[in-house]
Amino acid sequence: MSHRKKEEELEAIRNHIEKANLTEKEKSSSFKHIEEWFAEDKAFGALYEKLAEISPAVESLLNELGLV
Repeated sequence: MSHRKKEEELEAIRNHIEKANLTEKEKSSSFKHIEEWFAEDKAFGALYEKLAEISPAVESLLNELGLV
């Protein structure tokens, strides 16, 4: 899934949370988790790209493990 598509999905989740019947504290906590997930996903993408540059075998291994 492309980075842009993931951003769009996260934005949709943010919009649903904003409209949900939640307290401001619950919304704030939810938004914080979303931002953390996004940062982790972005970091994994960068790591994956660097590992794939090192060796095509790494890319194949990550695919076998179901990590990509």
